[in-house]
Amino acid sequence: MIFLIDTNVLVRLEDSLDPRHVEALGAIEWLKRNGHDCQIVPQVLYEFWVVATRPLEGNGLGLDPGKAEDAIQEWMSFFRLRLDERGVFRRWIDLVSMNQVRGKTAHDARLVAAMERHGLTNLLTFNPADFARFSLIHVYTPSDILAGKLPS
Repeated sequence: MIFLIDTNVLVRLEDSLDPRHVEALGAIEWLKRNGHDCQIVPQVLYEFWVVATRPLEGNGLGLDPGKAEDAIQEWMSFFRLRLDERGVFRRWIDLVSMNQVRGKTAHDARLVAAMERHGLTNLLTFNPADFARFSLIHVYTPSDILAGKLPS
């Protein structure tokens, strides 16, 4: 199976002091060890940059831009990067309109649009409720992966 890795998983992988770091790392290691392909899209990296360079007191990682760039380069070598294509924007517009998306959840719709354009149906995230409205994808948490809750 192919999994799109959500930003919140990358953030926890990056922050070894985060209480969910071990869970995120364990899920990624399990997926890779069992032949699953973990991928990212540019939207995930844009969002990662925002969190990575935001100050610690603002719920960020407090990295300077050089360290954030280094981290992104590492993620691009560790996960397959699926580049944006022209059809993502049109699909995003359809999704936000059809699902009456408001505010910051438009970023989640952008991920779903990219997934659909690349034929991806599985998402690994710590926030499954954010994606519940999108019926064409399957959402898994790291704890789901570690508990073996994958379809056969």
